[in-house]
Amino acid sequence: MSTSPPTDTLYATIGQIAGVIASPGFPTANRASLRRISPDQPLPLTFYRFATRHLPEGWDRSTARQRDWATIVAAMAIMSPNAHRPDVGLGRALSEADFSEARLERLLQSTGNTRRTLLLRAARFLAAKNQPCNWVDGALFLLIPDHDFERREQIHRKIARDFYAASAQTER
Repeated sequence: MSTSPPTDTLYATIGQIAGVIASPGFPTANRASLRRISPDQPLPLTFYRFATRHLPEGWDRSTARQRDWATIVAAMAIMSPNAHRPDVGLGRALSEADFSEARLERLLQSTGNTRRTLLLRAARFLAAKNQPCNWVDGALFLLIPDHDFERREQIHRKIARDFYAASAQTER
């Protein structure tokens, strides 16, 4: 039994999160609070308010799942208003922003809170370069459970393939 959300539902959820956080009507203080979320710190009340309104059922099924969703929301808030672009995979965005191969390898090999922390660092890197990406890739990167080795490897391969395909195009 898979515990990650169906991809079509995830696409809709990620699009909604990006739209809400980037909306001019979304309070600046709330966006700032979401940006400060850290995987190893207690979650702010702002996150719970946001989560109950905008995250899919089951977001709070476990502590790890809560932390994964908090990281996704924080990363998108960090990159807002230029966070989500469905036609630019996470690997391609990282490559186009000159993310190093060593950092990508460390990201793809990480687990748990280290994985969340490194994804937030990647989001900060992309934000500094004003480089949006498809956050469905980032969400799947966190939400596919460790025990689902085949699906976890699929998202790793997709990110790596997009990274190297973009690198090859740049070299031409």
